[in-house]
Amino acid sequence: MFENLKEQPADKILMLMQMFRDDPREQKIDLGVGVYRNAEGVTPVMRAIKAAEKRLWETETTKAYTGLAGDPAFGDAMIGLVLGSAVARDKVAAAATPGGTGAIRQAFELIRMANPSARIWVSDPTWPNHLSILKYLGIETVPYRYFDSETRGVDFAGMIEDLGRASAGDVVLLHGCCHNPTGANLNMVEWQAVIDLMNERGLVPMIDIAYQGFGDGLEEDAAATRLVAASVPECLIAASCSKNFGIYRERTGILMAVGQDASRQAVNQGTLAFLNRQNYSFPPDHGARLVTMILNDADLRADWMAELEKMRTGMLAIRRQLADELQRLTGSDRFGFLAQHRGMFSRLGTTPEMVEKLRTDYGIYMVGDSRLNIAGLNESSVPVLARAIVDAGI
Repeated sequence: MFENLKEQPADKILMLMQMFRDDPREQKIDLGVGVYRNAEGVTPVMRAIKAAEKRLWETETTKAYTGLAGDPAFGDAMIGLVLGSAVARDKVAAAATPGGTGAIRQAFELIRMANPSARIWVSDPTWPNHLSILKYLGIETVPYRYFDSETRGVDFAGMIEDLGRASAGDVVLLHGCCHNPTGANLNMVEWQAVIDLMNERGLVPMIDIAYQGFGDGLEEDAAATRLVAASVPECLIAASCSKNFGIYRERTGILMAVGQDASRQAVNQGTLAFLNRQNYSFPPDHGARLVTMILNDADLRADWMAELEKMRTGMLAIRRQLADELQRLTGSDRFGFLAQHRGMFSRLGTTPEMVEKLRTDYGIYMVGDSRLNIAGLNESSVPVLARAIVDAGI
């Protein structure tokens, strides 16, 4: 049996991480890894998480399973965080998953179960794992234009034109905020136009919201997702707690199925539990329980929000510093988009050859499509990166 297995292609980001570790140069900058880091280069354990873990350790009496869909309290807390009051609770089915990736995988499984002929329209570019999972599952994907390499903004006209060719029953995969890998986001007027188009053509939105709180704020970053959920007959939402709670290794996520017909909620909830059973049975609980404790405790929630806000504004400050330094060095505002993008990532819009030049000549590591992680920078490394960008001729 094993002789029939073939070597799988290496993950490019993991390869980049290894190359960075092997690089002996002292002045090197890692902008490839997709995790938040503070100015000291550390991914911290948030204060509220520490406090909740201590409380849990002191009070937890069992490690028994919680349920196929996870603890219902986690579902209630996350639905409140993501959707607020946009949709009535009895219209939402939810299941805990191993991270946001688990939620995405389960959403794709549900789509394949509900409509095997559905195509999934995916932004060009998107998070590479979207495409990898879809390919593995054998689900047909269709790209739609999204990023304009000239303006480094959204190619909205191209997006609308492409989605205008989608067929009823097709699914449109959208990033709720902080688009990965580009950092370029739709404004609310554009979101409404996309919603109108999806309703006109009978398309089903699926939203991946992995960075709520990293862009313009917790409420602001959820606004588009809430507008979609309240405006369409049905949608899927995959949410991650890895970034905004800093619990990457706890693998904490949730999948929501939202339908305006509340009579379908029980069937939807049963389907999500069934899918969990077929994949990993019971989802992990530790991270989900910490999130639930924080969101349901006024003091913990306030401290979490304060620390998250500091992380968010810190990334915005780095963006502004980098854009200003590049303007100073070049005498132009052609890198002003860096201050306009939101979240951890931006895409420079340059060639793989230039990205390789930055790595070999300057020790600056970023993904080949020129995605850079803003959270990999600090006040001291920003001038180094800006000088390298200019000297490399980008």
